Amino acid sequence: MDGMPNNEPPPATATGASPPLTGGNMHHHTMMHMTFFWGKNGEILFPGWPGSNSGMYVLVLFFVFFLAFLVEFLSHSDIARKFSGTVAVGLIQTLVHTLRAGLAYMVMLAVMSFNGGVFVAAVAGHAIGFLVFGSWVFRRPPPSLVDKNSDLSPMICG
Repeated sequence: MDGMPNNEPPPATATGASPPLTGGNMHHHTMMHMTFFWGKNGEILFPGWPGSNSGMYVLVLFFVFFLAFLVEFLSHSDIARKFSGTVAVGLIQTLVHTLRAGLAYMVMLAVMSFNGGVFVAAVAGHAIGFLVFGSWVFRRPPPSLVDKNSDLSPMICG
């Protein structure tokens, strides 16, 4: 608490309760989970979000899923290939990398809320994103990797 010597809590009253803080020292403290929990009540990414509304919690799950899916899209896209010139390509690559890193950190921070549903949504977003953009399910492997005489499995991520 601000203004208290040695960060000690305010003294308890005769009933054992701490007196309310007044003036500029009033703080809203919420419990932060340090283990996984399954529930819709908690704060994820922003103060007061999603609150106790079930609809907002579902929105948070979709938001985290979409962020993770978008990270996989940016990780496996060749957006810079459409441009010419080394400076332009380098700037686009840097922009995409920066955006991907920022979104990945947001997913990480959401998972650090220790909410089980958010964790599952993030993992599912990464998995579906990789399936669509990173695996060969929806695209052909390069001809050099498809060798009928090879005994190696085509498990190359790149």
